[in-house]
Amino acid sequence: MAVKRPSGPQGSLILGSANQFRDDEPNFLLESVKKYGDLVYFRLANMHTYLVGHPDLVREVLVTQGDKFEKARLDKQILGKFLGNGLLTSDGDFHKRQRRLAQPAFHSKRIQNYAEVMVDYANKIMAGWKDGAVVDITEEMMHLTMLIVSKTLFDADAITGSGDTAVAIANAMHDLQAVSNRDYQRGFSLPSWVPTADNRLRNKAAAQFNQVMDQIIVGRRQTAVNGQVEDTGDLLSMLMLSVDEEGEFMNDRQLRDEVATLFAAGHETTSNALSWTWFLLAQHPDVEAALHEELDRVLAGRQPTLADLPNLPYSLQIIKEAMRLYPPAWILNGRTALTDVAIGGYTIPKGSTVFVSPYVMHRLPQYFDEPDAFKPERFTPEIEKSLPKFAYMPFGGGTRVCIGNAFAMMEAQLLLATIAQTYRLAVAQSEPVPYKAQITLIPENGIQMRVVMRETAVSPTSELAFA
Repeated sequence: MAVKRPSGPQGSLILGSANQFRDDEPNFLLESVKKYGDLVYFRLANMHTYLVGHPDLVREVLVTQGDKFEKARLDKQILGKFLGNGLLTSDGDFHKRQRRLAQPAFHSKRIQNYAEVMVDYANKIMAGWKDGAVVDITEEMMHLTMLIVSKTLFDADAITGSGDTAVAIANAMHDLQAVSNRDYQRGFSLPSWVPTADNRLRNKAAAQFNQVMDQIIVGRRQTAVNGQVEDTGDLLSMLMLSVDEEGEFMNDRQLRDEVATLFAAGHETTSNALSWTWFLLAQHPDVEAALHEELDRVLAGRQPTLADLPNLPYSLQIIKEAMRLYPPAWILNGRTALTDVAIGGYTIPKGSTVFVSPYVMHRLPQYFDEPDAFKPERFTPEIEKSLPKFAYMPFGGGTRVCIGNAFAMMEAQLLLATIAQTYRLAVAQSEPVPYKAQITLIPENGIQMRVVMRETAVSPTSELAFA
């Protein structure tokens, strides 16, 4: 068995490639695979890092030898401070138990009940738009997905009576995520008792989130009959009703951690995917016109429903292609080798960190011709089936594939169809729209877009579409 390291960028004596990595993390990883091959070694200060850049090697890490890895210590340190020991941060038997307990909440019949909620909230957001107005579409999509996740997760309506609950949780999660992003930029996380400004903000936000969620959970338990909570139709109900093999329910701490994980994952990832989708559509009027043709032909002006989605294949292809170019989860949590692991003809030593990056896999020319081009036709069923497994992986893969992937795709397709029926969105800024690689891949400064009623819109081929 080979023991030498694979090739990769050398970096400096002390920091290794840390500075180059932080300058532009996704592009650093992509260019490293292009230059050095399917398995790349580099050092980030004292962290020995291996990057896999081939579908077969991704399979090795996530599936075939997945039990030889655990979540990286840095990810647990940072994410654990606001997601606790939920699905995103837990490992081993505990993770398997929590996954089994959470799975019924995402049964297809369960999540299908939320389609009407998604369309309803999209219409409520559009009710605040005016023809020709300029909005930050990133903020608009973030608010929209917050409304949806609050309603579907714990039955809170941020527009009507229970708005304070949803807004309080959203604000707390925003602060927790902002601090975590800064921890990642620093490359370390100080203990929570160290009195830094970030720790004070994190502790305050965590206390706020815990207080609100504890009130919700206690309220559900108080109305339980013979220990059985009422199924109110939301995801929290299902989490509280799920029982493991020993007949045990999740305790309140576990419930809180899973709600935090699902709120964070269901809030920002879908909103970012939609923001990038609108941005790409505005630059490709031919794709936008084809989308409108499909919507007009299938829906004829009525609201989309769950039953319509199979008849709107092009809208789904658009979303998949946008998530190829700008996958919200641009990199999966790092994996730490629990023992020496043989992968790709090399030995990854115990304690080393392994990176798997959907952004990298999605932009490799050996799997996607013209990888930087926006071409939804890549995702016709026939072409998609021809892709190697793990060449396209916006939701990760293996036993840790995103538990809410079907929910997210249904939501994105319904929101795209609902909004695109009424409005065209045109880029309304001259500045570039760079990404920022945080926990998710976000537009760094938002995206200013002009909303134009389709009845009065300029021709999709007009240069005014980019004004």
